[in-house]
Amino acid sequence: MLWVQALHVIFMVCWFAGIFYLPRIFVYYAQAEDPATKATLAVMARKLFRFVTPFMILTVVFGLWRLSYQLDYYLSASWMQLKLAGVVFLIGYHLQCGVYTARINRGEDDKSHVFYRFFNEAPVLALFAIVGLVYLRPW
Repeated sequence: MLWVQALHVIFMVCWFAGIFYLPRIFVYYAQAEDPATKATLAVMARKLFRFVTPFMILTVVFGLWRLSYQLDYYLSASWMQLKLAGVVFLIGYHLQCGVYTARINRGEDDKSHVFYRFFNEAPVLALFAIVGLVYLRPW
């Protein structure tokens, strides 16, 4: 059982590395004026998104596997319900990163670097909330 939990955490760390860096690429893309730089950043975003998506999937798979060991307890615990809501938010965030990546690669991006700077903060806040809920279990 502990190896399932360990793999869940390992894949979560890998996923977060990607969703922390991908929006930074968006910021750099929005700030860039040189077309060659924009093209390079667009390719970087596409490759990073494709690289970290399996980590998201594996995080969810191992998380659900871990959840299945004590399903009744976890689903009745308020902290877990909030954690799962945070995970759903992060999956939506990840998918939105995919939308922005596709727009950037089509040359249709219309967001400013300021927008992406704020967008970049969401996974940090989610990480603090989720880790706090898991380790403090306030409810």
